[in-house]
Amino acid sequence: MAIEMCGYMFDGPYTQVDYLRRQGGIYVILDKRGDGRWWVIDVGESGDIRERVECHDRASCWRFNQQGSLGVAVLYTPNWTADQRRLLESRIREAYSPACGVR
Repeated sequence: MAIEMCGYMFDGPYTQVDYLRRQGGIYVILDKRGDGRWWVIDVGESGDIRERVECHDRASCWRFNQQGSLGVAVLYTPNWTADQRRLLESRIREAYSPACGVR
């Protein structure tokens, strides 16, 4: 499975963190609502996607805004710097205006 965001193909959405790798990249927290579409709830970047999503400080915000099933889409970027990841995170955040996180 894959989902396109801002011109990039993200793996997922995955509904279990067991499928996430311990690699750097950008993650998008999604909510699959009654209409079958995925809605962006949050976006972020990390040097270890799995650890970040498992122990995220905004998980309560995700659950508060959840109307269906939560999932996470991931773009692994092993050769990108943190600044490059943050730039794409900002583009996605601007394009989708997620309910959680810094705007």
